[in-house]
Amino acid sequence: MIKLNFLNNDYSDKRSQTEKISDSIMIDILTGNLRPGTWLTEKYLSEKYKLSRTPIREILNRLISTNLIELIPNRGCFVKTVTEKDIEDYFVLSYLLYPQAVKWAIERITKEERKVLEEVYNFMKFYTVQDDLEKIKTITKGFNLVIYDACKNVEIEKTLKLYDFITYYGMLSVPYPKNYTQTVFEEYSAIFRAFAERDSNQGFEAAQIHKYKEILRRK
Repeated sequence: MIKLNFLNNDYSDKRSQTEKISDSIMIDILTGNLRPGTWLTEKYLSEKYKLSRTPIREILNRLISTNLIELIPNRGCFVKTVTEKDIEDYFVLSYLLYPQAVKWAIERITKEERKVLEEVYNFMKFYTVQDDLEKIKTITKGFNLVIYDACKNVEIEKTLKLYDFITYYGMLSVPYPKNYTQTVFEEYSAIFRAFAERDSNQGFEAAQIHKYKEILRRK
């Protein structure tokens, strides 16, 4: 279960080395540091990250599964083009899946997870008053991670984490709208109230509204 140390990103350090390197390469792809068509050879990656070929193959397989690189038979692995439409599609897919995660989380959340969620929400409330955008971005990520844990479905958890990662870094250069901290807090407050009232249908609807507004904000 996620702990509150996500506030200072300590949780990231618990990832394996291959996970960290995979994420680093994904960020380079999504932010344009690795251009479409770039050939990712085992030799290049092995030398760059000081790893043997075996973990490099694991990293490449992870990246192929994200659909950010493609394996061309008899040629190798190449960076794929990520378009604005691709990012929009990930937002829509998240819109379809996130409400179900919230619904199941409300139905399946443990007492310990509920306590963590409440603490995260209180942090969100505090930093909303401070209008601290960077903290709010971190805290909302943590709020969602608690939900993903609480929904008790590995596939939804893994998929939504990937969607969140791709949409976040794929839109990194897009500025957040004015009053974002307050408006997003109101949306998460509606989701949190559904947890407090143990109303999974209410949570599903609040999550839909939040994700729909998120799509509009990031266009």
